[in-house]
Amino acid sequence: MNQGKAMGTAHAIGMVEKFVDENEMMKSDKIFVFTDGGARGNPGPAAIGIMLYDEKKQLLLEHKECIGTATNNIAEYKALIKALELVVDFSQNEVCCFLDSELVVMQLNGRYRVKTPHIQKLFSDLKQREKMFKKVVYNHRRRTDPFISRCDSLVNNALDDVR
Repeated sequence: MNQGKAMGTAHAIGMVEKFVDENEMMKSDKIFVFTDGGARGNPGPAAIGIMLYDEKKQLLLEHKECIGTATNNIAEYKALIKALELVVDFSQNEVCCFLDSELVVMQLNGRYRVKTPHIQKLFSDLKQREKMFKKVVYNHRRRTDPFISRCDSLVNNALDDVR
């Protein structure tokens, strides 16, 4: 199937739940980001799930959002892009990202090339957003990791919410 056609977007339905009072929020030196993106069908209806933690392991926020029709890889990239948008409120220092897509991690770490034009555009957008921070690192985690599992639940909840 032509993945280029999977770029069609519907309106985004998102929900952010913050776990810290904005008045008490302090900028952190390091933020830990856990993301997942998934599609039912590939391509198909897609969503993203994000969790942000500070260096004290305090949950800062959870975010879930439907992103329209997309492939799994597009959803993984869009989850990271949205996560970096959200992180700016908490830190512009170091960001440690964890996701279950080994392909995306290898692409972002320069180990694999990005070959398809629509993924190249998302890759470039993400690399541009990295410039807002002193350091951004990408790490692979198994789907069984409890934080990744929670992000996967957020993805599925977002998709279930639009039924």
